[in-house]
Amino acid sequence: MKTTLKKLVAGVLMLLALGGCQRSSISSNSSGQIVVGVSLLNLSSEFIVMLNEAMEARAGELGVKLIVNDAQRSAERQIQQVEGFIAQKVDVIILNPCEVEASSPAVDKALAAGIPIINLNSATKSVPTAFVGSHDEESARIAMEFIAKCLNGKGKILMMQGFMGQAAQLKRDEGAREILAKNPGLELLASQTAEWDRAKAMRLMENWIQAYGSDIQAVFAQNDEMGMGALLALERAKLKDKVVLASIDAIADALQAVKAGRLDATVFQDAKGQGSTAVEVALKIAKKEPFERETFIPFQLVTKENAEKPR
Repeated sequence: MKTTLKKLVAGVLMLLALGGCQRSSISSNSSGQIVVGVSLLNLSSEFIVMLNEAMEARAGELGVKLIVNDAQRSAERQIQQVEGFIAQKVDVIILNPCEVEASSPAVDKALAAGIPIINLNSATKSVPTAFVGSHDEESARIAMEFIAKCLNGKGKILMMQGFMGQAAQLKRDEGAREILAKNPGLELLASQTAEWDRAKAMRLMENWIQAYGSDIQAVFAQNDEMGMGALLALERAKLKDKVVLASIDAIADALQAVKAGRLDATVFQDAKGQGSTAVEVALKIAKKEPFERETFIPFQLVTKENAEKPR
């Protein structure tokens, strides 16, 4: 009787052990499918939504499984999400960093755990396995050169900054100031963040209208969300006809505004190209195939003359 009981207990323990082993061994490779963890800056931003849609579409075509998390602009949350991906033993991580400095530990943790990590659209101080994006300073140079041309090199300008400390904000500020330095007739009246946000940009523009009024001759917004907020404020104040307004990303609202002659220009940033390329690079890394360490996709000025062109 005792022997039978011992055998029964041993059998139960073996089953539990097997069950435990089975649970702990569940990973990205258990089904043979490549699994990629994705931490995105902020899914309330239309451009980030476009990035996500491009990734999802390409992943579906390639048979890659994506686990997508929204960091909601929090570098701390982003680090936690990467820690979660490490625990899940994903094959590759795609990081759309919130900040250059504060998001760097996410890169460090992934690499320390032996998981390749790709920075998408934005950079960190820590060097990832690969980078897919664009030269953000280029987009600002294009937008500011357009403004300088419209003003014949002379005029008073306002600049709306993105989320302070993020790579795009830093690089777009750098690119814009390069053009300002080359055009001494351009005066920067003020530069302030609206954190990539349309509503915050509208409030900031309203404050600037009160402060500077008819002195405002041009506005450069570092993304279209802010550009659209500035546009609404200028239109309400009946000042838009006197102000040149340019922004970056070529999101749907901005393209429609350019076509309608409301927004003077936007700079096309290829969300589809960036998102799909990031997934392709992730798959190559997972399969241990050769891959590009850095992929830079060019920007393009969009005005009323070429706004109808498919992108």
